[in-house]
Amino acid sequence: MLVEERRQRVLDLVSKRGFIALTDLAQAVQVSESTLRRDLDYWHQQGAVRRTHGGAIYVGDGQALPALEERSATKPEEKREIAKAAVARMRDGDAVLLDGGTTTLEVARLLVGRPMQIVTNSLPIAALFANSYETDLVMLGGYVYPKTGVALGPLTVRMLDEIHVHQAVLSVGGVTAKGLYNSNLLLVETERQMLRAADEVVVVADHTKIGRPALAFLCDFAAVDTFITDGGLSPAQRAILERGEVRLIVAGEATEE
Repeated sequence: MLVEERRQRVLDLVSKRGFIALTDLAQAVQVSESTLRRDLDYWHQQGAVRRTHGGAIYVGDGQALPALEERSATKPEEKREIAKAAVARMRDGDAVLLDGGTTTLEVARLLVGRPMQIVTNSLPIAALFANSYETDLVMLGGYVYPKTGVALGPLTVRMLDEIHVHQAVLSVGGVTAKGLYNSNLLLVETERQMLRAADEVVVVADHTKIGRPALAFLCDFAAVDTFITDGGLSPAQRAILERGEVRLIVAGEATEE
């Protein structure tokens, strides 16, 4: 098990139980207590858990990834407008990679019935195309993160080695002047491979993500070709994206494309 995968497993167990003893954690993960102490120290420094005598308590400060249903209820109209802007740039016959996320799910809904090739690591997105005769679907496998139904980790990364697409459409958990972030270490590892698989990398994110980091750094702006967001941008948020020298598309605004 890779370090990142083990650490994510540790965080999942602590968050699920609220509190877990070190001995129980060692039995569940099948590694030594000394290794787990280092993992818990790492998550303690990240603010995700608090170390206690003999175990750890989940802090639940909002940095861990919420369930898909919970996130879908946040800014639904903005996400639909972003999705419309993203789909308007796609052509029939394109190969498009969609990662798991509420905004990419809106993109997927608009692509149902179009003659395209869809690659995804998201079970909810794959379900939209599973019975479609018009769309060729490639489902990426791997460890499925239970809160979101997204396949992550080394198996997913290895499958992506064989994939090439016209566009990779990714969602993110945060954006600052330093670059883009997400809320899961295994997700970030997988998304980095997605960046390498595409001719064009498109990030879709509503304006509330801009100006704040998330748990894990994904990439700097140089790895992104196009950033699509909604019209709720403040001047300061717009400045962050413009300084990143990324092609910025604001849903509802006229563009040259």
